[in-house]
Amino acid sequence: MRKFSVLLLGLLLLAVTAGSAHSADNGSWSVFPASSQIAERPYFYLSADPGTSLRDKVVVANKTARPLTFRLYAADAYNTARDGGFAVRTQAEKHRGVGAWAKPARTRVTVPAHGKVTVPFTLTVPEGAEPGDHPGALVALDERVDNGDGSLALGVQRAVGARIYLRVGGPTLPAIAVEDVRVTHDQPLVPGLGDSTATVSYTLHNTGNVTLDPKVELRARGLFGRTLLTRDLDRIPAELLPGQRVRLSEPWRGAPQLDWGDVTLTASAQHTRESANASFFALPWLVAAVLAVASVVGAVLLIRARRGRARPSAPVRPSPPAPPTPSRPRSSPSARP
Repeated sequence: MRKFSVLLLGLLLLAVTAGSAHSADNGSWSVFPASSQIAERPYFYLSADPGTSLRDKVVVANKTARPLTFRLYAADAYNTARDGGFAVRTQAEKHRGVGAWAKPARTRVTVPAHGKVTVPFTLTVPEGAEPGDHPGALVALDERVDNGDGSLALGVQRAVGARIYLRVGGPTLPAIAVEDVRVTHDQPLVPGLGDSTATVSYTLHNTGNVTLDPKVELRARGLFGRTLLTRDLDRIPAELLPGQRVRLSEPWRGAPQLDWGDVTLTASAQHTRESANASFFALPWLVAAVLAVASVVGAVLLIRARRGRARPSAPVRPSPPAPPTPSRPRSSPSARP
């Protein structure tokens, strides 16, 4: 039986552990900036003007008992669509920032067991580069492919990257937007029998040129301005990269079963704040069905009543004119003598 294979590439940028200067570590190997004379660095924090170059070093450490060979390359970063996490593009994708500007001195490196290899790299910012933040990473991709079993084998390659936060000199503009706010309800069939829930979904968009640490507040108001909900949301990305959009949702348990109002989402970060809202109409299914039936019946009765009033009555025929009554001739007065 022929065996098909699928290659899955996971670019794992893991969070630093407490007290560790390693920017990314998957337990088998780690990638991190070379220590400076002042202190160890968790990430690369770099700044440069257009038309200038920077030189730095990255360290790849092997934590296993056998040598490992890696492909080393630079990549642009983005926010994942699922939860807004920090991720980097594959080598085959198009790169316009750090992924195109950073060049390691070696693109293939073999690290001995329990050893480290330090690789210099050069980052050249081209003339005309847009000012602001350009996040990315230096990625160490394991060249081994773990094959699965069965007719469909999943080949998995693992990668770990050291984050690069590059700021290009020039005007900076922090700006955030809340877009496409929607409210969907899940109502019980009978009012009062069961829980009512809602989901508020929205898009968080970094419209500026710097990385943001966003905060989002949710407010819901019902009829007559009653406050139904006030909440600071925590299911948001820790970093919203420039130009990135992330679709997010927030559950609302105990949402009203019968109400008419609106929800307002306010996103804020340093030097920027923006709001957007959407209206909602909460109506239980049974009430909606009764109202629909009543509307149909009322419409039918109204149409019948209008047809009855508009139906023409039988025409009234005019009676024939009465024959003229003959008048008696009046005698002329006799002449008197």
